[in-house]
Amino acid sequence: MRIYKNLEIWKNGIQVVKYIYALAQKLPQSEKFGLKSQMSRAAVSIPSNIAEGCSRNSDIEFKRFLEIAMGSLFEVETQITICEELNYYTHEETKEIKTLLTQEAKMINSLITKIKTAKGK
Repeated sequence: MRIYKNLEIWKNGIQVVKYIYALAQKLPQSEKFGLKSQMSRAAVSIPSNIAEGCSRNSDIEFKRFLEIAMGSLFEVETQITICEELNYYTHEETKEIKTLLTQEAKMINSLITKIKTAKGK
């Protein structure tokens, strides 16, 4: 079992959640059950899946949860793009979270590649 709290990808994932929750608060009330809810759930899913994957006994299972976390990250990126397209956020407002998401994606992808390489899968 891995200690997820020691992983930089988990720590970065928590930062993503905090940032997304702050951004979501800026959405109009009409998006409470739409984009606001979806963005928050997808963001929470990133570090949650990393943590859950750490509890698994095999690298294959851990890799699968990292892949799910990556999918959630892509969901958040898409939702931010939608918010920009709907003029809920400006490019300046999303610049920092996009950088954070890119860093997180690179870290997750790197760990997935490392697991694949180590196991020859």
